[in-house]
Amino acid sequence: MNDMKAMDTGAADTMDAMGAAETRYLDVRDGRIAYQLSGPQDGPLVVLVHGLGDNGSTYRLLAPALAAAGHRVANTDVRGYGKSSAHWPSYGSDAVGGDVLALIRELGGPATVIGHSIGCAGAVWAAAEAPAEVAGLVLIGTFAGGSRPKAWMRAASWLVTRSPALWGLFYRSLFPAARPADFDRSVEGIKADLARPGRMVALRAQLREILGGLAPRYGQVGCPALIVTGAEDPDMSDPAAEARRTAADLAAAPAAVAMIEESGHYPHLDRPGETAKAVLAFLAGV
Repeated sequence: MNDMKAMDTGAADTMDAMGAAETRYLDVRDGRIAYQLSGPQDGPLVVLVHGLGDNGSTYRLLAPALAAAGHRVANTDVRGYGKSSAHWPSYGSDAVGGDVLALIRELGGPATVIGHSIGCAGAVWAAAEAPAEVAGLVLIGTFAGGSRPKAWMRAASWLVTRSPALWGLFYRSLFPAARPADFDRSVEGIKADLARPGRMVALRAQLREILGGLAPRYGQVGCPALIVTGAEDPDMSDPAAEARRTAADLAAAPAAVAMIEESGHYPHLDRPGETAKAVLAFLAGV
C-alpha cells in the first residue's frame, strides 16, 4: 500500500476554527475512499467505520461530540457507499480493514477505530493485522465471533436487498425504542444513496459475508476494547449475552461492555448522549 495517497479535490469544505467536517479522498488500489475530517489537527486520531447499507452519516451525532472533546475524527464512507467509489472487486472485512489501515497511515496513527455492525469486523481486522497502528477499538452493535444471524434475517435477506425502498423499511425496524429527530430525512438519504449505480452491490456482498457466518479476528486483538450494545437490539436474540461473548472472545482482557438501555441496533443514533458518554470515557483511558 505504499502508493496510497490522500487526494484533496479542491471541493472540500473549509474547516472552521473547531475543525468542522471536511470531505477528503484517499486513493487506494481499485478505487477511492471518501472521509470527513473534523476536530483539532493535533488531537488523537479516531476512525469511524459504518455498517451494512449505510454511510458515514450514521455518525452525524457521535462525530461532533468526539471532535468537540479534542479528538481528530476521520468519518469514512466504506468502499461502495456514500461518496466513495463504486464497483470494487471485494467488499469483504479484510478489504475494509485494509482501507482503514491505509487511512490511519495517511493521517498519522495510531488510531482508535470505532465500528458499527459489520463495520466492526473491518475494524477488528485492522487491529489484528497491524496492532501497532490501532490503539483501541469501540465495537457498536457487533456479534460474537462465528455467531449466526437470526433465522428470520436469513429468510428475509433476499427480499430486503432487492431495492433501496425495501432496505429502508428494514432499516426502520432496527430502531425499536427511539429514533433521532431527523430520522425520516436520514432514511430518505440512505435510500437515495443506495439508488445510485453500484451501491446495492456493496450491500448484497456484505450481507452474504454475514450470512456465511462472519467470524472476526477477535482472538488476535490485544488492544483495549469497548463493546457498545443496545439492550433492545432486534438483530440479536439476547443482546447482553452477545456483548459478553464478544468481550470474552477478544484477546485483550477484560474488554469493557456498555449496555445502552432503550436502544436498538444504532445506539449512537437512538441514544446519542449515553453512547457518547461511554465512548468518551473509554477514549480517555486509551
